[in-house]
Amino acid sequence: MAIRKIVNIDEDKCVGCGLCVPKCAEGAIKIIDGKAKLVADNLCDGLGNCIGECPVDAIEIVEREVDIPESVPVEKHLGKMEEAIEKPKKIHSSGCPGSRAMDIKRNISQGNSSVVSNGDVEIKIRPQLGQWPVQLKLVPQSAPFFDGKELLITADCVPFAYPNYHLDLLKDRSVVIGCPKLDDLQFYIDKLTNIIKLNDITAIVVAHMEVPCCTGIIMAAEEALRRSGKNINIKKVKIKINGNRE
Repeated sequence: MAIRKIVNIDEDKCVGCGLCVPKCAEGAIKIIDGKAKLVADNLCDGLGNCIGECPVDAIEIVEREVDIPESVPVEKHLGKMEEAIEKPKKIHSSGCPGSRAMDIKRNISQGNSSVVSNGDVEIKIRPQLGQWPVQLKLVPQSAPFFDGKELLITADCVPFAYPNYHLDLLKDRSVVIGCPKLDDLQFYIDKLTNIIKLNDITAIVVAHMEVPCCTGIIMAAEEALRRSGKNINIKKVKIKINGNRE
């Protein structure tokens, strides 16, 4: 047994995005059952290259007693990993595709309206989402899709309750979504503070439901703006449970 530095992964925080995996040159981290796990203490070098890639701060360096079995050379371990992976699946450099930041370009011809046979009007609008990802836990703190746009901070029930969400709120804005009741509000404040600080955001719109628990996302946005030290206009939009905008 020996005491040394080693990574510790908080599985309660981990969202299984996989961004840490390609940053571990020793192959010590794998995604198992939807969570990042340290597969062997003796493979981890304790340097923490994987930490900066975690969007939810689930990885830290700790000092603990480590039972180090007979050493397996890292090169041998990585070789076995390569043998177990089919050639087309070897590229992991971008981590989980669901967390990869990207701008979305829309075809102007997308969307139309039509009348279906029973007399109801079926409206097909062009999607207005211009980025990926959107979940506040997964969006990068700095990204081109934030610059020069208003930031729409959305409680995650709003798009379900408000039918005109895409055209009335989302259009021409960058967006982050989250639930202030189910998630860590302090994490929201810290993440939003950095997003506002690091990007050229022109204004902030907070879309929230009328229910009391949803006021948490307003508080997080206002506190983040205060901490950022920037003078940016903030607007609040309340959506009622019946789908109306107040």
